[in-house]
Amino acid sequence: MPEEQIILLLLKIILYSTFLNSFFLQKLEQLNQYPDFNNYLIFVLTKLKSEDEPTRSLSGLILKNNVKAHFHNFPSGVTDFIKSECLNNIGDSSPLIRATVGILITTIASKGELQNWPELLPKLCSLLDSEDYNTCEGAFGALQKICEDSAEILDSDVLDRPLNIMIPKFLQFFKHSSPKIRSHAVACVNQFIISRTQALMLHIDSFIENLFALAGDEEPEVRKNVCRALVMLLEVRMDRLLPHMISIVEYMLQRTQDQDENVALEACEFWLTLAEQPICKDVLCRHLTKLIPVLVNGMKYSEIDIILLKGDVEEDEAIPDSEQDIRPRFHRSRTVAQQHEEDGIEDDDDDDDELDDDDTISDWNLRKCSAAALDVLANVFRDELLPHILPLLKELLFHPEWVVKESGILVLGAIAEGCMQGMIPYLPELIPHLIQCLSDKKALVRSITCWTLSRYAHWVVSQPPDTYLKPLMTELLKRILDSNKRVQEAACSAFATLEEEACTELVPYLAYILDTLVFAFSKYQHKNLLILYDAIGTLADSVGHHLNKPEYIQMLMPPLIQKWNMLKDEDKDLFPLLECLSSVATALQSGFLPYCEPVYQRCVNLVQKTLAQAMLHNAQPDQYEAPDKDFMIVALDLLSGLAEGLGGNIEQLVARSNILTLMYQCMQDKMPEVRQSSFALLGDLTKACFQHVKPCIADFMPILGTNLNPEFISVCNNATWAIGEISIQMGIEMQPYIPMVLHQLVEIINRPNTPKTLLENTGTQKLNHTW
Repeated sequence: MPEEQIILLLLKIILYSTFLNSFFLQKLEQLNQYPDFNNYLIFVLTKLKSEDEPTRSLSGLILKNNVKAHFHNFPSGVTDFIKSECLNNIGDSSPLIRATVGILITTIASKGELQNWPELLPKLCSLLDSEDYNTCEGAFGALQKICEDSAEILDSDVLDRPLNIMIPKFLQFFKHSSPKIRSHAVACVNQFIISRTQALMLHIDSFIENLFALAGDEEPEVRKNVCRALVMLLEVRMDRLLPHMISIVEYMLQRTQDQDENVALEACEFWLTLAEQPICKDVLCRHLTKLIPVLVNGMKYSEIDIILLKGDVEEDEAIPDSEQDIRPRFHRSRTVAQQHEEDGIEDDDDDDDELDDDDTISDWNLRKCSAAALDVLANVFRDELLPHILPLLKELLFHPEWVVKESGILVLGAIAEGCMQGMIPYLPELIPHLIQCLSDKKALVRSITCWTLSRYAHWVVSQPPDTYLKPLMTELLKRILDSNKRVQEAACSAFATLEEEACTELVPYLAYILDTLVFAFSKYQHKNLLILYDAIGTLADSVGHHLNKPEYIQMLMPPLIQKWNMLKDEDKDLFPLLECLSSVATALQSGFLPYCEPVYQRCVNLVQKTLAQAMLHNAQPDQYEAPDKDFMIVALDLLSGLAEGLGGNIEQLVARSNILTLMYQCMQDKMPEVRQSSFALLGDLTKACFQHVKPCIADFMPILGTNLNPEFISVCNNATWAIGEISIQMGIEMQPYIPMVLHQLVEIINRPNTPKTLLENTGTQKLNHTW
């Protein structure tokens, strides 16, 4: 194929790619068969000046993708030509082309080519001294990307430690006349702070001195990189910052109020990092009067936030969710704990009430950072913070402007954990006010109020039920059926937190609660349905067997089974539904019997399909994709829920399936979460139908013994619990297996800082019966 035709076809493909995506990809694949195709791509990027810049840049980005996918198959002549063209065009007059060439260079470097391209770093460093601005800026842009992508190898003997030359070189450019160059120079050095790179540590005083000189730089990007550097130095070289700490705190107070939000956000990170340092209290106690109002002010929605959040849209429940509305979620495998008084289960899950009030702006922003900083500082200063907060709160919470009022409600939620004791005298007045705010005309006020009330749920539940719990529950249930999707989501999450705190206090209201949650099935779009599953599962965990009444089962199960039947085995929406059903099955006990057979069989099939796909992938990784093992994990956990809920009634289902053979494979899986869930199921099946487990004990015990490793704490926890349950069933017959586990169990008991749950689960007291 003649060169002109290839280039012409390529340009047409690039031009129409937005509209003809599958055609584009197909043609690209065809063109990739030509050995010289990548030469043409670099030609378009660097030589075809008559073409518009976006087209040239796109050609370079296609080449970058080819480098990522096929670089080691490039003919050496092509590789050399691309490298040469990159270095010759790093100073292109177009900023877009320079940036694209820089991306291409760092992509080649990250493919292990820094060793095979020895002239790259010396050449780029020498180009920094060029009198031509474009050349200097292009070289610095490429070096910044290399420092970001290849920091580890740059600080190694493999390349003869080039940073010994590069870092002093970068420091020279902190005073360059171009703000862009100054910004590149600081950004390059910043890559080596956290790793305490020796070459930087040798010049640490010079680096800090140069940073201080840039503190008032007129370029926002430079100020942002200075703030970023100081935040990281706070973490790794506090000793060098301490003598200047008062000036640094004052500087960061200014920058947290910077007109440029990116600078303000970077500076705000300083307070989060400082709060983790032992000296935080001593350093900040004299600055709280200035700092707290700055953080509180940063917690207001900006105009851009409101636009992005569609804050003026009050009713949107009928609008279907777009795919980007739905964040990927990750299943947390089942961890078994000993049952205590009132059947309460020790919960070592992370708190779900973190500052996540506006999660559809997925980007970390000044509002979120300010709120997180106030949260951690409240945990450091506790009630000492309140004299600085309360006067502000009084003004904010009753402010006529909704944006200001909303920020006050966020402040109240942010300090809940750290200042709870000091806030108690004010809560009898504040909680009713917040319950009223649940009916505010602005959806963003209603949604943040749900979150803030959830932060005080523990206190609400500690009071007589009619005082606050009943009115809060009533209003939250109304908000679960709100006409705004954000409010629905916030209310559902807040109600799940309230369920965890209230537990059986909710039993008298179960009919009303179920009525609302079931009605929500008909109202909710895709994203909120997933949160609704969580609220139902948490309710089941919280009220337990009280849910096992025919009228409740009749309300709850039909919509759940309808969703269960609608979803395909490959649909990731199965994850939250399986988790929900696991809790419901455990709570309903024998009440789940009419639904158990198809649910059980589908779970076994999911495990079997995942294991089969894993075997195919292991045998031929190029031909078969790796399976998503979360499907197997949630299926194993639901089987555990069934075994726990149904008890001996599960015996027939186990007898008619190959679940024990599948478990034997799962217990040896490389993924810790798979082993964790399979050991939980082993323990539950041991309790429910040991006659089917017993023939496999000789195979299972050695595997359990090898998993008594506290480095994988949850796996170890479930393995020890399963051993304990097996010991109870086996009695004296357990003796031949004791040597397989005894040494490890004793080590766990004697190990310092072994978690309480693991100690309780070691099962040694159960093993005593067999010695």
